[in-house]
Amino acid sequence: MTIATNLEQANSIATIEAEIKARNVELLHLQFVDLEGILKHVTVTAEQLDAVVDGKIMFDGSSIKGFSPINKSDLYLQPDLRTFAVLPWSVEEGYSEARFLCSVKNPDGTDFEGDPRYVLKKTVARAAEKGYSINVGPELEFFLFETDEEGRPTQQTQDFAGYFEPSPHDNGEKVRLEIYRALKQMGFTIEASHHEVARGQHEINFKYADVLSAADLAVTYKWVVKTVAKKFGLHATFMPKPIAGENGNGMHTNISLFNLEKQENAFYDEGDVQQLSETAYQFIAGLLTNVKSFVAVTNPLVNSYKRLVPGYEAPCYIAWSASNRSALIRIPAMRGPATRVEIRCPDPSSNPYLAFAIIASAGLDGVEKELTAPDSFDEDIFSMSAEELFLKEIQNLPTSLEFAVMEFEAGEIGRKTFGDHVFNEYVDAKKEELDSFRTTVHGWELENYHTKF
Repeated sequence: MTIATNLEQANSIATIEAEIKARNVELLHLQFVDLEGILKHVTVTAEQLDAVVDGKIMFDGSSIKGFSPINKSDLYLQPDLRTFAVLPWSVEEGYSEARFLCSVKNPDGTDFEGDPRYVLKKTVARAAEKGYSINVGPELEFFLFETDEEGRPTQQTQDFAGYFEPSPHDNGEKVRLEIYRALKQMGFTIEASHHEVARGQHEINFKYADVLSAADLAVTYKWVVKTVAKKFGLHATFMPKPIAGENGNGMHTNISLFNLEKQENAFYDEGDVQQLSETAYQFIAGLLTNVKSFVAVTNPLVNSYKRLVPGYEAPCYIAWSASNRSALIRIPAMRGPATRVEIRCPDPSSNPYLAFAIIASAGLDGVEKELTAPDSFDEDIFSMSAEELFLKEIQNLPTSLEFAVMEFEAGEIGRKTFGDHVFNEYVDAKKEELDSFRTTVHGWELENYHTKF
């Protein structure tokens, strides 16, 4: 095993070895995500821990979406020791399994440019150069659906409860409790759990963290939710809009900068009328300026834009407010160390590493360029007519993935944040998805045209 370069790493390895022995861990799952944020893993025996820690476990990158061509397919996994966790559902008498989240490396040990985790690390480094660290707290909503005899998801939700309703209407309480217990055992700090607005819709909130850890937590959260739901014979989905006529799944993203020199929240200024600092206003301006160019990442599916429509509490309009939930960007009421910016358009189908990277990058763009934020908008935008929106110069987000991809490709923030490899692969993947959707004959077309014409 490689000699640890610092005491923290040495203690981590020693702690991991002790836990593997105490919990009789037999298998280690080395996890990473592809371009779409889909979790992948390679499984090895616990006896190979030395090779795992030394980053000697190889895989075929040409088989992973958005990664390597066939002639440069050998890639390696370097585990982040902080992400070690025993899997609660694997624990049996005398046996268990564990996982690490990993960064992807080239054969020479350098970072692989197509690794979404590396993309986020570059944004973290950019912020550090400016004297900031980035904190993020995402809120991921999901639906629970019944399954059929073959285990395939149906369109029947697991309950018909509404916002904050308890049992007996909320049949999902037991499922959420098991999810909570599994997450807690894997190191999460859970802050709240409740039924959401739509039937069958739920949310479990976990504590904010540094942005890389927050992305790791988001990926893990989605995996745990789906795994536990399956134990109950249910299907959990983070699809943005699985039911027409109901609210969709959002991933409201709370983000703040921490001033490393002053050791304080960089968004707070007690003397300002909104108690926001100049840095906060610049960050908001960066988000508003770049949002059209990054929604293809935060809202990455054809289906995402069926959520971003008026009438379902999802933000459609480019504005910000200190309190108004109908605006794209909201400043939650808490101030001081808890001061943060909440951007409300992202949905949980997005790749958390890429989504958090481009949100942070867009905000930093505003700080670096010292952009000026427009006035906050505190009226109910949802109730305004098209004429009122026009007169007040409030613009819409892109209304389809096609328009979003066009804005992403034409803008600067995508390539600046992702680098050429990930940017080009992402654009190609989205165009392929759009072409598949365009050439598919859908149920709505058959229902409306098949017998009419």
